Amino acid sequence: MIYAKNWEDYALIDVSDGNRLERWGKYILIRPDPQAIWSSKSSDLWSKADALYKRSDSGGGSWQFNNKLPEKWRINYDKLGLSFEVSPMGFKHTGLFPEQAANWEFMNGLINAAEREINILNLFAYTGGASLACAKAGARVCHVDAQKNIINLAKRNAELSGLDNIRYIADDCVKFVSREIRRGKKYDGVILDPPSYGRGAGGEMWKIEDDLFNLLKLIREVLTDEPLFVLVNLYTAGLAPSCAGYMLSLIFGGGLVESDEIGILAESSRAAFPCGAFSRWVNIK
Repeated sequence: MIYAKNWEDYALIDVSDGNRLERWGKYILIRPDPQAIWSSKSSDLWSKADALYKRSDSGGGSWQFNNKLPEKWRINYDKLGLSFEVSPMGFKHTGLFPEQAANWEFMNGLINAAEREINILNLFAYTGGASLACAKAGARVCHVDAQKNIINLAKRNAELSGLDNIRYIADDCVKFVSREIRRGKKYDGVILDPPSYGRGAGGEMWKIEDDLFNLLKLIREVLTDEPLFVLVNLYTAGLAPSCAGYMLSLIFGGGLVESDEIGILAESSRAAFPCGAFSRWVNIK
């Protein structure tokens, strides 16, 4: 497993009984997590949380507030000099996946080491953590997501981070890549964070089991002659990390493929808590 350590402004404090106890800036939140199938609470902050997301028996859920929180607040990832605006959002989210800092550092390092102009394509880009990490290293980033409201959040994060070398596109990712092929546009690195299911900007249906392999084949057509990497994040239950790794090997050939879980270090146990999976192909010269 690769994992991110706790930030100055974020910490995974404890994990127990189907929940994560986290510090987001100066606020303590409790959020459900299906991986936390044990019972071992070791922090008194469980009883002092400012808010918790409680699942409903009929599906979904809602936030319950013990203390008044601002609608939005800022947290920083000091190691890369990035800033984000977070808030209690629908379906337990805050607008950020802090474990992805491990991948942000990896991509930032590759781009810095390239010592040339780098163009990055970020698909299903959400609120732009990966876009910011690549842009911070000097890359020109094309950020694509189907949801305009999410793109607005990504723009806000770029503004807070002082970055203006990101182009934002609200579009269906498959259609956008197909058009880039016709336009002859090339990229040195591609990032994908695909959902299990989803709809494009025009109502297009996405199902990861049916569509990921074909999208990766399209991505091969937009890579430069000397690409740096292709990274796939997986948060779909039932798909092993090696599944995406096998597809990367089939499609992109010679290079280094690494597939594993991704997580974040918990303060209570000093062990990495699993949050998802990733596979990345890195060009080896």
